[in-house]
Amino acid sequence: MKQVENPESIPLEKEIIEPQLNILLTTDEDDERPVYISGNFNQWKTQDLKFQMSQIGVGLYHYKFAADFVYPQEMLYKFTRGDWSEVEIDKFGNRTENRSCKQHKGIRKEHVAKWRHNWLPFKTDYLPKVHLISEEFEIPQLNKKRKVWALLPYDYENSSEHYPVMYLQDAQNLFNENAQFGNWEIDKKLAVMAEYKIGKIIVIAIEHAEKERISEYNVGNTILGVGQGKKYIRFLTDTLKPFIDSNFRTKPEREFTGIGGSSMGGLVSIFSGIMYPEVFGKLMIFSPSLWVVPKIKLSFLDMDEPQDTRIYMYAGGDESATMIDHVKNFKKRLLKKDEVNDKMKVHLSINEQGKHNEVYWSDEFPKAIEWLFFSTKEE
Repeated sequence: MKQVENPESIPLEKEIIEPQLNILLTTDEDDERPVYISGNFNQWKTQDLKFQMSQIGVGLYHYKFAADFVYPQEMLYKFTRGDWSEVEIDKFGNRTENRSCKQHKGIRKEHVAKWRHNWLPFKTDYLPKVHLISEEFEIPQLNKKRKVWALLPYDYENSSEHYPVMYLQDAQNLFNENAQFGNWEIDKKLAVMAEYKIGKIIVIAIEHAEKERISEYNVGNTILGVGQGKKYIRFLTDTLKPFIDSNFRTKPEREFTGIGGSSMGGLVSIFSGIMYPEVFGKLMIFSPSLWVVPKIKLSFLDMDEPQDTRIYMYAGGDESATMIDHVKNFKKRLLKKDEVNDKMKVHLSINEQGKHNEVYWSDEFPKAIEWLFFSTKEE
C-alpha cells in the first residue's frame, strides 16, 4: 500500500482558501480510479464529471465548489470511485452513513478508510433466501425436466411486498461455489445491494441443459444449425412465468419483468425480448453470441406502438475480435427508428480488458440490476 500523504504537510494554494467551500479528502487505499462526490445536490449521480475531485497527492484529493453553486440547506453526500459498487466504506468493511455539511466556505477535511470493490464485502444477514423450486421442473415444450431455483429477498418471509422478477439462464454458474469456471456471486451482490436499500428483486435461475445447452439456447436456423430456442422461450413465457406469478409475490407486469444471461444465454434472452415484448420489459445481455445470427431480425421494433424497454448490454474487449463491434452494431440497429428511440433505453457497458468469463459478468451484474430496475437515468 502506498504511503498516504499528510494533508497538514501539503501547502494549500491560494485557490484553496478562496471563499467557496473546499473539500480535502485523504484515503488509506490509493489506486488509479478517480474520486467523485455524489449527493443530494446532483441527484446522487456517481460519475458526475462536474463533481470529480482533483488528485493533488498520494491518497489526497481536492474539490472546490463553483462560485455559483447553490448549496442545499443541508448538503448530504458520499465519496465514490465512480459507481455505487465502489463507494466508501469504513475500516471494517461496513456501510457508512451519508456525510452532512452546512458549510458554504472554507476547508472541510474528510477521510475514507476503505472503498467497496465490486459490491463486496457482504453481510450474511442480507443474503437472499435460496429456494429450490423443483429438482425436475416440467418443460412440456421440450419434453424435458430441469432444476429451477428462486432467490428471494432476505426479508421475503417477514414482508408482504411484491417484487420485480429477473429470469436468468445458466443457473449452475450464478451462485454455485463449486462451479467449474467460477460463478457470478449474485447472492453476495444482492446482499450488498439490499443493505443499500436497492436491488430487492426475485431472481429465477434456470439450469442449462448441459450438453444440449447450445441447441436449447439456439433460436431458429443459425450458423449452429436448427435449435430449440423458440420452444425454450415458450417454456419461459407460457409455463414458468405463470407458475412463478402464482406462487410468489411478484409484480407480473412487463415493466417489472426482466430476462438475462451471458454468451448463448444472452442470445436467447435477446430473442425472448424480440418474440415477447409484451412479457419482458428489461433485458440484461452480457457478451451475447451475436455471431451466431449476424442478421438477427428485430421484429419487435415494427410494433405499431413500441413499449418502454430498457436493455443493459455488456461486452469485453478481450473476448473476441468482433464482440464489441457486434454489440455496438446491435445497439445502433435497435435505436435506428426515431419512434423506437423515444421508447427504448439502451445502456452499453464496454470493458476493453474484459474476458469471456464469470468474473467479468459478476462485476456487471449489480450494475445492470441497478440500472434496469432502480435507476431513473435516461442513458
